[in-house]
Amino acid sequence: MGFIHYLMRSPDYRHWVVSTATGSTVKHTSPGRILSYEFQLPSLAEQREIGAVLATLDDRITLLRENNATLEAIAQALFKSWFVDFDPVRAKAEGRQPEGMDAATAALFPDSFEESELGLVPKGWMTRPIYDMATYINGAAYKAFEPNAERRGLPIIKIAELKAGISAQTAFSDVAMPDKYLIETGDILFSWSGNPDTSIDTFVWQHAPALLNQHIFRVLPHEAVERSFVLQMLRNLKPVFAELARNKQTTGLGHVTVADLKRLHVVHPPQSVIEQFNILAVPIHQKIFGNEQQAQALTQLRDTLLPRLISGQLRLPEAEALVAEAV
Repeated sequence: MGFIHYLMRSPDYRHWVVSTATGSTVKHTSPGRILSYEFQLPSLAEQREIGAVLATLDDRITLLRENNATLEAIAQALFKSWFVDFDPVRAKAEGRQPEGMDAATAALFPDSFEESELGLVPKGWMTRPIYDMATYINGAAYKAFEPNAERRGLPIIKIAELKAGISAQTAFSDVAMPDKYLIETGDILFSWSGNPDTSIDTFVWQHAPALLNQHIFRVLPHEAVERSFVLQMLRNLKPVFAELARNKQTTGLGHVTVADLKRLHVVHPPQSVIEQFNILAVPIHQKIFGNEQQAQALTQLRDTLLPRLISGQLRLPEAEALVAEAV
C-alpha cells in the first residue's frame, strides 16, 4: 500500500473531509473538494519508504487482530462444549472420560441429564432468564449529550464506534451525565437495535472512558466471577438475538427488548463449574485485551508518524527505529 493510501486514511485528512462537508440533513462532500486537499509532497523515493514503514505497522496490527479472532473462537468453542452441547456430561453419561480435561475438572460435571423447560439439561443445573444474571443499562438519548463540534469532553459511543473505534466522525460531549452512562475499559456492551444481521452483537469496550448512546446496553454481571460466562453466553446467543430482532424488523431495523431478555432462559451451571471455566477463559480474554491494546498503540503510532514525516519533524531512519521498537 502506498503513500497516498495512508495519506487518505490519516486522521488529518479524514477530519478535513468531514469539516468541509456540506448539507443540513445529510452531510456530503464532492470529488472536487476531496481533490483540493493540500499537503507537503515528499519525493517519490521518500513516498515509497514512508509507505513501506507504515505498511509494517499495518501488518502487525492485522496479525494481532487475526490472533484475537482465533482466541475468541477458542473461548466460544469451550463455552459451547461445556454449556450448550454439554460434552463433558455426555461423555460421563456414556462411561467415557471427558476429552481435554483432568479428573478433578471432570468431577465437577454430573453424569446424567434431567428434564427442564429447555429440554434435557445436566442434572442439578438450573435454568434462568439471561436478564437475571446482569443489570442492563441502556445508553442516553443522543440529544441529551449536546454534542459539540470541537471534540471537547468524552466521545459518544454508538454502534459505529463499537465496530470501528473512535474516528473523525465520532461526536464528543462535555455535558455532565449520570455515571451510569459512563463506560470504562473492559465493559461488556450489547447493541440491541439496528440491522439484525450486522448490528445486533456483543462487544467488550477496549478504549478510554466514553459516553454510551442509546440502543446499546451496558451489561454489568451481578457476580464478578460470572463476567466471562455472561460475555460468552451473550455472544453464543447472537443468532437467537438476530432472529428476535428480525421478527420485529421495520424499515430494515430490528431490536431486542428487555422483555425478550426476561423470556429467554439459559442453562446456569453451579459456581464451581463457572470458576473452572474462568481458569481457562479469563487468560484468553486477557490475551485478547493485551493484543487489542497493542494494536491500538500501533494504530496511534501509524497515524502520528505520517504528518511528522511529511513536515520534516521526523526523519525516516528515526521512524524506522520507532517502528522496529514497537513491533
